[in-house]
Order: sequence, then C-alpha cells, then structure tokens
Amino acid sequence: MKILYIHQYFHTPDEPGGTRSYWISKELIRRGHQVVMVASTNKNHPEEKVEIIDGIEVHYVKNDYNNYMSKVQKVQSFLRFMRKSIKYASKINDVDIVFATSTPLTVGAVALKLKKTRGLKYVFEVRDLWPEFPIQIGAIKNPLVIKALRAFERKIYKNSEHVVALSPGMQDGVVSAGTPESKVTMIPNMSKPDEFYPHDPNLEVAKQFGLDNREFNIIHFGSMGPANGLSYIIETAKLCQDQGLSDVKFIFMGDGATQPILKKMVEEYKLTNVKFLGNHKMSVVSEVVNLCDLSMTSFKNLPILATNSPNKLFDSLSAGKPIVVNSAGWTKDLAENEECGFYVDPDNPQDFVDKIKLYKDNKELLDRWERNARRLSETTFDKAILSSKVADVIEKAAK
Repeated sequence: MKILYIHQYFHTPDEPGGTRSYWISKELIRRGHQVVMVASTNKNHPEEKVEIIDGIEVHYVKNDYNNYMSKVQKVQSFLRFMRKSIKYASKINDVDIVFATSTPLTVGAVALKLKKTRGLKYVFEVRDLWPEFPIQIGAIKNPLVIKALRAFERKIYKNSEHVVALSPGMQDGVVSAGTPESKVTMIPNMSKPDEFYPHDPNLEVAKQFGLDNREFNIIHFGSMGPANGLSYIIETAKLCQDQGLSDVKFIFMGDGATQPILKKMVEEYKLTNVKFLGNHKMSVVSEVVNLCDLSMTSFKNLPILATNSPNKLFDSLSAGKPIVVNSAGWTKDLAENEECGFYVDPDNPQDFVDKIKLYKDNKELLDRWERNARRLSETTFDKAILSSKVADVIEKAAK
C-alpha cells in the first residue's frame, strides 16, 4: 500500500522537534507499505527536493516558518504550504490513502482537495483542536472567521474515513463537532524508552552546559511559545531564590517566541538559578534530561490547553523523571492516578515552590515516581505500541 503522509512540521530524531510522524512512518514501512511524506523545508532541509530518509520518501516543499513570525506571517506560511502541498501531492501517483496530521487545520484542506479531485480516502490526525486553540489564546477574534473555521473543521472530520485524536479532551472536541464516536480513536503522543532512559550522568554533557547533577534540577524542554505560559516558571524561580532554595535550578531547553521575554525577566530579577541551553537534537536533550530531577510541562490556564498531549511529557516518562503539570486536565489525572509526579496551580507559583520544598529531599517518594514514570513509558505509551495502533487505523480505513 502507498500512503501519502501530509505533515507540515515533519522531523527526524536528528532534528529538534517532535518525531511522532517519523515513528509512525517507520512502522508502516516495517509492515511493507510505502510512505511518501510531504513536509515543509526547515533549517536542516532548506532546499525544495526529494530525500529518502530511513526508507521514507520525503518531499520537502519550500516554505518558511519559525516561532518568531507574527500571526499574519504564520497564516501566510500555513496557506503557502497548503497550496504547494496540493500541487505536489497531485503529482504523486498510485496513492492508496492519505494520512494528514495537524497542526495547522489547513493541512486538512490538502486531504479534502485530494479526495475531491482524485477520490482519495484520508485519515485525519488532530494534534491540537483547531480552531478552538487559536480562539482561546486570542489569536482569532473575528466572529465571521471563527464561524467559517468551525464549519471547515466539521467538514474535514465529516469527509475523513477516521479521525485520530491525541488526548481524551481532543477526542471529546472532535465528537462534540458532530463526529460519531465510532469514527474517532484516541492515540496519545508517544514515549521513546530507547531514546530517553535512566542512566549514569554524562559528566561531559554536564560540563558542556554548566550543570551540576548534585543540585535539584528542574527542566522544561521543547516549545517556548505563548501558550506555554513559561513566565510561571520564572516567577517560581524568583520565589525559590528569594526564599533561599539555593540548590534548586531551573533549566530551559528549546526555542520559541517567548524566549527573549523570559531572558529579560531573568535579567530584571537578577536570577542566578535559571539557565537557557538552546535548541538541540534528541540525543543531546536526552542526556540533559537525565541530569535533572523533575520535568515541568507548563501551559497557560486555558481550558483548551488542558487537552494537550505534549511530547516533552512522554519523553520525561521515558527518562524516568517525575512530571510536574499545571493543566487541570488528563495530564493532571495521569500524574496523580499513576503516581508519577504532581500538579501545581498555574496561577500560583508559590504552590510550586511549596511542593518543591515538600518533595525535593523525599528520596523514597521521588524514586517511586521515577519507577512509575518509566513503567508507563514501557507498558502504555511506548512508540512501538502506539505507532502500531495508528498503522492499524490507517490500514483499516484503506480497506
């Protein structure tokens, strides 16, 4: 079977960014299928060309995008990728089914167009609930635009063979948009137990980044966008410094539009307990995470963000790190019910400080959380298990 996979932000393990599409593609290839990926050019693949990457035929479409773009520039990038992808995909012959993964929602337009012009079935994957996500964070305010986008969302779901949602909240959102429950499967983001795992500290990496694994290190890695609400962590760091918690350090690894703002806050507060390490490939991130004691997944206090299925959380579980979450959704339930971390009030940084004081010297509790985190990554969220489930959905839809 030949599968046309549309993903604007496709990344391999050698690049910074989420790799879900890479692992799904590898599973499809393992099953004997051919995968043709249409993706946007990026820093590592800046030219418009076709490359075979680990068996995946990747068509890179020339299209600029970065986290520092304005809202208008981002919309232009989304539309440009949509137009170019339709053009490129229309030239790819003998396709059996299309698998289109958001975000943005405009990726769904590519699948819709291919169904209309070539009769191709498609499966649509929801990584964020659009347009609800940009509506709640204030990126879209025009009532007519909102109405049109919601109608477009329903049309994408209706015309699909099946919808894959990355969290229970996203699944509920797809169903509430009029999609039958039988047509939606929840398959969350994936852990990578062979890429992130507990091991002896890499002292060379510690020295490279100026880290001391004897301190209590708390890391946030990945996207640093407005939705992450990372000023919450800076405010927590300030309270820790003010209250004499000199052995507690906060580490940021990744990139995003808010990074300059966060660095300015650190400078203004004269904080010595915060480090920004930049954006790095998976193997480097894994070594740094292994040097830390807690992993923080932060979002603004908005209902839509409680539906998130963040990569960093599942990578943290793989690394055997207790997770800290500040969204009162399914990730809170996961941390508490599975005893692999804890929840903090997103509007009260002192709550985070109090819990750091309570837990940081409780080795027995931290060890239990670490074991439970690693167990979950191996038995429930392993990429091998979940990639297989996605492949099952695609194969069933094609039949």
